[in-house]
Amino acid sequence: QVRLVESGGGLVQAGASLRLSCAASGLTFRQYTMGWFRRAPGKDREFVASISRSGGNPTYADSTKGRFTISRDNAKNTSWLQLNSLKPEDTAVYYCAARIYWRDSVEPYDYWGQGTQVTVSS
Repeated sequence: QVRLVESGGGLVQAGASLRLSCAASGLTFRQYTMGWFRRAPGKDREFVASISRSGGNPTYADSTKGRFTISRDNAKNTSWLQLNSLKPEDTAVYYCAARIYWRDSVEPYDYWGQGTQVTVSS
């Protein structure tokens, strides 16, 4: 059974940092592009970042303003999203997702985690 489990969220002050983790199991991790998304209350799910199966081609949403960094370690079956200089508008549930490498970027992700809450207070 494929599972993606996010962790690392929490309640922090504006300007703080968090590192979110996504632990994958039940799949050949190195065959999947990993992505991070977020959903704020009352808003649609939003793309945040992605990274190719080899660790190349990191891609970010403009809304992160260079504050976020995505990474992965295929030996650990884990992807991370480093969140720096957090702002209240970053408050959301953050989800990781996996997409088999041979799908184009416009195609849907295959698996999703349950999400981890990030709350940024002012």
